[in-house]
Amino acid sequence: MRSRLLLAAASLLVIASCNGAQQKRRAVREYISATWEKTLRVHPEDTPDSLLGLPRPYTVPCDEGMFNELYYWDTFFTNEGLIADGRIGIARDNTEDILYLIDKYGFMPNGNRIWYLSRSQPPFAALMVAAVFDATSDTAFVRRAYPTLEKEYAFWQLQRSTPTGLNRYGGEPDEKLLKEMVGTLGKRLGDDFRSKGWSQEQTERFSRHGVAECESGWDFNPRFDRRCEDFCPVDLNALLYGMESRMARFSEIIGRGEEVLWQERAQKRKELIIKYLYSDGAFYDYDWVNGRSSDVVSAAPFVLLFTGALDEDKAQAVVNSLAALEYPAGLAVCADAAYPYKYQWSFPNCWPPLQYMAVKGLDRYGRRDDARRLAASWTTAVENLFARTGKLWEKTTCTDGNVPEGVEYGTPSMMGWTAGTYVCLSKYLHNE
Repeated sequence: MRSRLLLAAASLLVIASCNGAQQKRRAVREYISATWEKTLRVHPEDTPDSLLGLPRPYTVPCDEGMFNELYYWDTFFTNEGLIADGRIGIARDNTEDILYLIDKYGFMPNGNRIWYLSRSQPPFAALMVAAVFDATSDTAFVRRAYPTLEKEYAFWQLQRSTPTGLNRYGGEPDEKLLKEMVGTLGKRLGDDFRSKGWSQEQTERFSRHGVAECESGWDFNPRFDRRCEDFCPVDLNALLYGMESRMARFSEIIGRGEEVLWQERAQKRKELIIKYLYSDGAFYDYDWVNGRSSDVVSAAPFVLLFTGALDEDKAQAVVNSLAALEYPAGLAVCADAAYPYKYQWSFPNCWPPLQYMAVKGLDRYGRRDDARRLAASWTTAVENLFARTGKLWEKTTCTDGNVPEGVEYGTPSMMGWTAGTYVCLSKYLHNE
């Protein structure tokens, strides 16, 4: 009798726990659903305060406060959540606005502000077009987007190339921005440039690397030794592989006849990724100026799985890095190590876009147990933090799922990629 009572009590506890988890999940989903519209902005004309006008409504990462512009790579993850939430029209408007800016400037700026014209961000436009097409089957949309995506591809190939055949991040700051970057970097990284006795040339070179690191979206991080232009980043080249492979698909969809061209480009990049970015059984960014691999273990190689840039025999090398990067509340952006500076994009911070790409990449390569475990860890941490604060946040800590202490700048509450990633991973876990 006692054993049956204990079993019944344990079952009730499990049911109560499941119900509590469901309630937390429902609370986050209801909050996101009610808040999407608050992130919409309409600005068809340029404004005197630096905003670049866009032809369609667009979403911004935050419903209030900072980050009230359309950002490039943020928008991909926002779009994924919007599509999963049935708001395909908003995702399409976002994508159309990004294509508009590529047409206008020859590349997608960091965001729709004048000062963001100095740089781009990780190239997700082709992936956004693919997501909209998959949701709508609109061949005419792909036909219109194709030459615009060709224009963006030319930007990366002509202005961000290296002698290796792989690509890098960069930037084209004017003199005013270079001076501003010195102040920005000094403030965010704690450098006193005057005490270094640097020449104007040294200061400008350092600032250019800073602009490039802003283009990487990982501003700032230990991966590039504060010499971002000198590196071929794993994630950038994985994304360009993703662009090349999707352009082959788009060519077939619209009858362009350029499938072989794009397939050859993708295959060549895959070979170069192995040649330069694979070292000692793992993937690292490559310092093409000094001819050596970085030694920083980061979550960037999971983008190789996300875009399908590896054959199966090399995929396990990325999976193995979970041992250094996986924590109770998600995937760390970089391994716990002694770095000379405290960075936003470093341990113990846990960023939503990396969770999304890691989970999707692991699932793509059949590592579903790893994918589901990681998705559950991060979404549970988000739910618990939301229960305490009533908000979503730009990033969390991988160790305990809390809001990180301010490093470089404070952590804002955020919809954007946090909401988009949460919706997708929640649906992934619970088959919703």
